[in-house]
Amino acid sequence: MADKSCMTRRKEKKEKEAAEKTKDVKEVKNEGQKAASEAAPTNGAVADSQNGNLQAEPMELPPFEIIAGDRIDPFVFKFQFKNVEYSSGRNKTFLCYLVDKGNTADGLLRGCLEDEHTGMHAEEAFFTQCLSDYDPTLNYTITWYVSSSPCCACASKIAELLKTRKNIKLTIFAARLFEWEEEEIQVGLKALHTTGCKLRVMKPLDFSYTWDTFVENDEQPLNLWDDCKENYEYYHEKLADILQ
Repeated sequence: MADKSCMTRRKEKKEKEAAEKTKDVKEVKNEGQKAASEAAPTNGAVADSQNGNLQAEPMELPPFEIIAGDRIDPFVFKFQFKNVEYSSGRNKTFLCYLVDKGNTADGLLRGCLEDEHTGMHAEEAFFTQCLSDYDPTLNYTITWYVSSSPCCACASKIAELLKTRKNIKLTIFAARLFEWEEEEIQVGLKALHTTGCKLRVMKPLDFSYTWDTFVENDEQPLNLWDDCKENYEYYHEKLADILQ
């Protein structure tokens, strides 16, 4: 039988996250409304010549795709990277990366990817888009800061790739563990660990580093949420149990 205090804690965390999610969504929504109010209401609308009202014009939405960039919106970062236990509403993967190719003139490569969990995920896209010029003669040191750990499919693909590309050393810092209770997820994380990939849960200091390095922060410091350290310790313990 599950420990009663543990069940109570999980229920309280779920209720707390629901409230935090509502707050986060409202903040992002308010920012979007503010930006929209500053723009002329012409996109996707046409004027009614008889009464002057604007009428919606149907638009075809583009397909979901991998989005690459240099910096993340601060409001998006605070929502997507928040290390809550129940991550409902966070249906994207954000991947911030650093690539050191060793003694080359390229220097340290830095960037960000995001996906919509449709088609190719950000983890797989990194190797096809950001490492398309892979050179087997170089020694790669790659660091990821991701909003959640890889799904089982991505973990399996990454593990197979690392087996064949011995010159790649990958470290993954994850804000949250994606569906860590599922057996297939645990198998995938263990497979990654076996190949030499270093799996870590992001500490409060890692969130601040990611904020400073990959976010359009206007040189403002990150104000960490109250339970950031507590949630880190929770996920750290779960990852240690999985990999032991």
